[in-house]
Amino acid sequence: MASQSSTHLPDFPTVMPVLPVRDTVLFPHAVLPLTVGRQSSVNLVNALGEDKLILVLTQLDARNDNPQPAEMHQVGCIAIVHKIVRLPNQSLFIFTEGMVRAKVLNWQQSEPFLRAEVEMVPEEPAVAGPETEALQRNVVSTFQQIVGLSPTLSDELQALVASIEDPARLTDFVAANLPSLATPDRQALLENADVYARLGLLNRHVARELEVQQLRSKIQNEVQDQVQQSQREYYLREQLKAIQKELGEADENQRDTEELRKKIEAAGMPDEVKVEALRELQRLAKMSPAAADYSVTRNYVEWLAVLPWSKSSAEAIDLAKATTILNEDHYDLEKVKERILDYLAVRRLNPTMKGPILCFVGPPGVGKTSLGRSIARALGRKFFRLSLGGVHDEAEIRGHRRTYIGALPGQVIQGLRRAATNDPVFMLDEVDKIGRDFRGDPTSALLEVLDPEQNFAFRDNYLDVPFDLSRVLFITTANMLDTIPEPLRDRMEVIELSGYTEEEKLHIANKYLIAKQATENGVDVNRLDFQEAGVRSVIRHYTREAGVRGLEREIGSLIRKYARRIAEGKIPDTQAKLPITEAVVREFLGGPKVRTEVEVVERTRRPGVAVGLAWTPSGGDVLFIEANQMPGGKGFTMTGHLGQVMQESMQTALTWVRSHARQLGIAEDFFKEHDIHMHVPAGAIPKDGPSAGITMATALASLLTGHPVRPRLAMTGEITLSGDVLPIGGVKEKVLAAKRVGIETILLPAENQQNVEEDLKPEQLEGVALHYVRTMEEVLEWALPAPNQPAAVPAPEHHETVSSH
Repeated sequence: MASQSSTHLPDFPTVMPVLPVRDTVLFPHAVLPLTVGRQSSVNLVNALGEDKLILVLTQLDARNDNPQPAEMHQVGCIAIVHKIVRLPNQSLFIFTEGMVRAKVLNWQQSEPFLRAEVEMVPEEPAVAGPETEALQRNVVSTFQQIVGLSPTLSDELQALVASIEDPARLTDFVAANLPSLATPDRQALLENADVYARLGLLNRHVARELEVQQLRSKIQNEVQDQVQQSQREYYLREQLKAIQKELGEADENQRDTEELRKKIEAAGMPDEVKVEALRELQRLAKMSPAAADYSVTRNYVEWLAVLPWSKSSAEAIDLAKATTILNEDHYDLEKVKERILDYLAVRRLNPTMKGPILCFVGPPGVGKTSLGRSIARALGRKFFRLSLGGVHDEAEIRGHRRTYIGALPGQVIQGLRRAATNDPVFMLDEVDKIGRDFRGDPTSALLEVLDPEQNFAFRDNYLDVPFDLSRVLFITTANMLDTIPEPLRDRMEVIELSGYTEEEKLHIANKYLIAKQATENGVDVNRLDFQEAGVRSVIRHYTREAGVRGLEREIGSLIRKYARRIAEGKIPDTQAKLPITEAVVREFLGGPKVRTEVEVVERTRRPGVAVGLAWTPSGGDVLFIEANQMPGGKGFTMTGHLGQVMQESMQTALTWVRSHARQLGIAEDFFKEHDIHMHVPAGAIPKDGPSAGITMATALASLLTGHPVRPRLAMTGEITLSGDVLPIGGVKEKVLAAKRVGIETILLPAENQQNVEEDLKPEQLEGVALHYVRTMEEVLEWALPAPNQPAAVPAPEHHETVSSH
């Protein structure tokens, strides 16, 4: 048994349970409520005997959820648990009272809760004398002042502290109730058994706390005085206004006018604009604030004053830095990067050059908008983006005239105000989706904005003064050029951004998308192990796009699935890597969402089905063209929501097949006794364009000869009545689309060979054989096997061939 010499205390067991606590120190004779939530601590409270004695120790690190014996202070306080309250969340709320200081001698157990052999810490009484009494009185007096100044301490503490005569108990009482005493300082006071030394240490703490409380009170009083002064000034100002009104002296409106005049002088306006601004300001100064057009005139003058007439970016062109930025932000896109670097080089040699109007054209998700941001970074300019999709009103570009209620400048001038410079990178998004109706034609308004020969004196309807836009670098984006009027297209330098191959998407995902989505979803990217097979599975079976927007969404879905499991505790924090394999992709995302290579093979097994290639605003795609026959009388049916051009291509293909019926081995009376039906799935999607003629003729020839088209073969090209194959557009998009679905052989018009050499890289053509054809006979030789040949033929040694029949 252990005891303390200074006071009469009951005997305590030498072995007792230990309760670790965070940021809390229990002193003898202090009552402390504690919330017990850890399982080991709950087990401890549930196992208490009749004496209900525990040793309370403070953790060294409050963030540790499972402290071990070595991670706690070895000196604490023996406490008795007076009351236990069970909370709905399975935790406990207990009331403890400190008894005596004690230290751990040996640890007995750690499970299901901590238990240790303890020994009481005897105190060294303070020697009675003037010094001890002086320290004791100073601590009491200072603590009483702290209680008087602190808004959180009860005034009853002043009387309680004055009634304590024992120095040891006094130090414990003050230390337990001092509000700002740090946990290490409290622990030091608990471990100090010398009462006199404890008094001296506590005296320094209360002196510092008193100084802080006095400073806080002083600040609070000053703030209160300032509030009172503000109220007083408000009443004085109102009285001053009344006096000035009676005397006819200068008022608030005159000061406002002077401020606007200073802004006009500092704006650096051209002389013509400055004259207009000062004229309007003089007119404003003579107006009454109650006048109907006072606010209109004031807003107009303020718009003139705040526009960046002479404020430019501190442009310092560094080609090496620009190259690094473009490579950091974007993978591949070599032609685009070369054109941007060419512009920067010329800009460095000729700083006064007029900015070109670049137009990025490509399917969604290929990086058009983000490329504009990278250009702004490389130039060191501000970036502003304006979406023109669905804009119908010409006033959105040119602004409203001031005679209209609520008139404002156009979006171009508003964008320059937000950018706060006269040479930002100004991106006009979705320029191919501008509307046109009775309110005007926004594309015509853009002609002046985007013409370097005119925009140096752009006149907004609201401002009605010229503003120089020649220093602005305008960049437009579009998914297709067909809907852009020719005069507007003529003012822009078109740069095409085609889709990405599977290999390019794999690089983009590993280099950019995974890290971006991991950050957005709160998962450490170093814990994610995206395996190549898993990423390829997402690309092939869950996205079918030219860009990477859908791929980024699917990667985000995968990471969110892991984030949820981590938050739910299903994945332990100790698991270093989270593997994302092909099996995990299927588990998290479900079955494949897009058609696979198998579908291309299966649908072309029977005669009458051919695979064509189409260009769409969202990239290339494959197009199945089906033909079937039935008994009838020379009927020809076309379905599939076809446009006029495709219907004419079908008629042309049928005419060519009928005119070559003998060469194809078709009976002479076949067309008299049979109807033919051609269909292009899916019927709900409109289709048109001059590039499916040879595919239609091939489908008809396959149907009427009974020979299926070779598997994994696709084609594109227009046909004439004489059987010549005409060139088409969108070659790169179509080739990439064919490669995405597993096509191995592609037939292209011979005149498109130059497009392939210029637009496609060797790695993009890997695994695909291209054959260039000039006539329909050459198409059928490649597409339809001879009767004595198998349907599948080995791929040629070279990926490009030109038929020369």
